[in-house]
Amino acid sequence: MAKHLSVDRRFDAYQDFVLACKLTWTRELYPALHARYDDELASRRAAGEPLPNSVAAVEELLADDPLAQYFGWFERHLQRMKYSGRHGLVPHFAAHRDELAGELQAGADSGLVELDPGFVQPDYYVAVDIHQHPGGVWSDEVAGYVYERGARTTTPLLDRDADLHHRFTREVLARAPSPRRLVDLGCGFGKSTRPFYTGLRQTEVTGIELSAPCLKLAARTAAEDQARNVRFRQADAAATGLPAGTFDVVTSTMLLHEMPPGHIERTLQESFRLLAPGGISIHLDFLTDDDPFRRYIHYGHSRRNNEPFMPPLNEMDLAGAHRRAGFTALEVLPFEEMPGTLAPGFAAWRFPWAMIIARKPA
Repeated sequence: MAKHLSVDRRFDAYQDFVLACKLTWTRELYPALHARYDDELASRRAAGEPLPNSVAAVEELLADDPLAQYFGWFERHLQRMKYSGRHGLVPHFAAHRDELAGELQAGADSGLVELDPGFVQPDYYVAVDIHQHPGGVWSDEVAGYVYERGARTTTPLLDRDADLHHRFTREVLARAPSPRRLVDLGCGFGKSTRPFYTGLRQTEVTGIELSAPCLKLAARTAAEDQARNVRFRQADAAATGLPAGTFDVVTSTMLLHEMPPGHIERTLQESFRLLAPGGISIHLDFLTDDDPFRRYIHYGHSRRNNEPFMPPLNEMDLAGAHRRAGFTALEVLPFEEMPGTLAPGFAAWRFPWAMIIARKPA
């Protein structure tokens, strides 16, 4: 996204090394740990011992296992290295602050973004350095660039040119083919919004985001795309300030798991309020199944990546929350972020992607 930065081969090599390590963790360490766990289950079955039926039970079973300990240590410190190491994302973009100032100002001046100088961030949002990003994605003017570059290795199995956001866009449009107005909640630096406004030139697209640095980057990208059908707005997804009943589609990508349950409830209520009768709400997020090992991995990732609201989302009564918001039916479907990831024999680690789909009664 930062197209005018001078080349820094040390930074590129460092981040490529981090990605290679992440791929080793994903493709080799995770399957090895899963196999170790399966061996433990087989031993317990043979001995007639009870099998783990909760995350706590799996944690107890693997507490002294060197591979399980190394697996967790490896993930935690790779993320720290990615953001805060010698050639990490934060020091790299901080060193290029002056070079990026013009790009950021171009985003602010594009006419595509509405920033609120008096905006007060929600307490939960500023309490944790989410993703191990020092200061979070809101507190530094170059944080949007840090977030954008970091996102390239968040899903390491994807090809560099692949984009799960385009796959999700196709899923949305299969259910709402020609929306007049669409709002993307928690749009970040605009990656989730971009396939909508570039592919649907007749649709009015609105991106909502808490972080001003991310919004400036999103607006600059849209301006470079010569987009005329998108606007970005600094607001809380739970209280957007947008007019009620005016959107055909409300969507979000990887937003709900970064909110506490009460805020999720309010965001679902806001989704319902924004929709026109018959409109559709589709949130793409992470929901693992009841398998104790998969929950153990997912909840461990939550701790190691400073994302404390992953487990509460996974344990929420989402059907009840949607019903209380006004929706009458809820559908939760697995999402294939890359061909083959939902195949029975797929062995590498992946996020438990799911689409959370509801319609407002017509």
